[in-house]
Amino acid sequence: VQLVESGGGLVQPGGSLRLSCAASGRIFRINTMGWYRQAPGKQRELVARIGSGGLTDSADSVKGRFTISRDNAKNTVYLQMNSLNSEDTATYYCNANLRKTGSSWYTDYWGQGTQVTVSS
Repeated sequence: VQLVESGGGLVQPGGSLRLSCAASGRIFRINTMGWYRQAPGKQRELVARIGSGGLTDSADSVKGRFTISRDNAKNTVYLQMNSLNSEDTATYYCNANLRKTGSSWYTDYWGQGTQVTVSS
């Protein structure tokens, strides 16, 4: 199973970015998909996550600015980030809690990370 992220980069304060993460491999079912971030010297933190039925949860710091969505047919999760500020600068990691084909349990998988830098 692989999670491949895209969409990071450099953006000015107030700008927008859209992150994508596609899961591939021998996947039976995906439960929750989400985005986490880690800034230098800080712990990794939840940004937003979405269940298979569309129920979402997000950090207070991004409410009203970031929107998470997913396409179950494509095993893909998106993060639309608006009104970005310097505190959003971090490496963003995709996470999927999924069950592989032939397996009986769910396991967390992580992407390699994509850098988001907000700077003028």
